[in-house]
Parts: sequence; C-alpha cells; structure tokens
Amino acid sequence: MRIIGCDYHPWFQQIAFVDTETGEQQERRLQHPEEAEKFYRELAAQGKRVGVGMEASGHARWFERLLAELQFELWIGDAAEIRTKRVRKQKTDRQDAQLILSLLLENRFPKIWVPSSENRDLRQLLWHRHRMVQARTRVMNQLQAVALNEGLRCKKRLWREAGREQLEAFPLAPWASRLPSIPI
Repeated sequence: MRIIGCDYHPWFQQIAFVDTETGEQQERRLQHPEEAEKFYRELAAQGKRVGVGMEASGHARWFERLLAELQFELWIGDAAEIRTKRVRKQKTDRQDAQLILSLLLENRFPKIWVPSSENRDLRQLLWHRHRMVQARTRVMNQLQAVALNEGLRCKKRLWREAGREQLEAFPLAPWASRLPSIPI
C-alpha cells in the first residue's frame, strides 16, 4: 500500500509518501490540476492500494472526486488538531506533508467525519432553497411596505388576486421605475 501525506493548496499540493511494502519514501510538489491528476492516475494504473491523508480544506472538491473515481482512500484530518502535533513553530509545506504522513503511519491522524457526495448535494439543495425562501420573504416585506405607504392595509389579502391587482395599480415613484445599472 502507498500512504500519502498531502499538504493541499488550491493551486498545488506538497506530498510526502511511502510504499509500505518496499519502505521507499519520496516527496513531490504537484501543480493543480494537470500534474496532480496525472500522478494519481499513474498510481491507479500500477494497481496498488493508496491512502491519502490531508487537512480539512474547503477547496478540494475536484481532488476528492478524483480520488473517489480512482477508488483511493481519503482521510481528512482536523487541521487544528494536526497543528497541535507540530513540534516546531516554523512551518513549511514540506514539513506539513511529512507531519501528516508520520501521523498516518503512527496511527495518530485525527480523522474527521466528512459527508458523502450525495449528502453534500442534498445539503446544497437545502441551502439554496433556504436562500430562495429568504429572498421571497424580503421581496414580500418590501411590497407590503409599499402597500402600507400607499394606504393599503390588507395583510395576507395583498397576496390574493384582488390585492395583487391593487398593488400593481400603484404608480411607481421615479426612483422605482428605473432599472439599476450594476457594473460587473
């Protein structure tokens, strides 16, 4: 089995790895995504089991998908806990990768639970729906304020057909009739 300690950054990763059968240790710096993908696909072609350990990061979704596709094990560790296990205060990417590798080899790697991709998709859908409901509520509150400012007080009846017709009949103020120009 090949065990890899990975210090992951959005544009590159520093890895330290060991082949448990031969004891061979190496280090590499892989640029994303081309060089890293080529390296891991070559490992998969060799047919060896591979385990990759890395700190929790919010920008590694493509990397996680790649490892899942190649059927490699991925262990995500608690970054704060890993930081406490560092002996030296000086920190480099090489030392971080070596530390993660040594924690993996010594069975002291602080694994955290990571939701599955299906669970993440569901969470993303729920978050999106939540944001849409918030946006709808803000718009409804603003329209309710417009109705109150025009002397129309009908609470929930504002959302029925008759209330909506009254709301649409209000003349818009000059500021409300212009479309904003937002630079992109």
